[in-house]
Amino acid sequence: QVQLVESGGGLVQAGGSLKLSCATSGRSFSINAMGWYRQAPGKQRELVAGITSGGSTNYADSVKGRFTISRDNAKNTVYLQMNSLKPEDTAVYYCNWVPSIAGYWGQGTQVTVSS
Repeated sequence: QVQLVESGGGLVQAGGSLKLSCATSGRSFSINAMGWYRQAPGKQRELVAGITSGGSTNYADSVKGRFTISRDNAKNTVYLQMNSLKPEDTAVYYCNWVPSIAGYWGQGTQVTVSS
């Protein structure tokens, strides 16, 4: 059974930092690209950061220079370090493979940035 469990969200003031974690199980981790997605109220879910099996990364323009995605293949875990947070970063954050696999979305973790 495939599971994706996100954690690390919370309430933070603008300019603050959070580090999200996503523990995976049930599907090969090290050979697949992983990503962090987010969905803000009233908006579609979007990919904000991705990392390949080899460690190459890419970011949405809105988070470039502020967010860093990383992975630990030994722990089947992907991380998202978020710095200089802005109110517009407020959303539920999810991890999934890249491209995403429908039906494998976890519950996500809420990130709220106050101004």
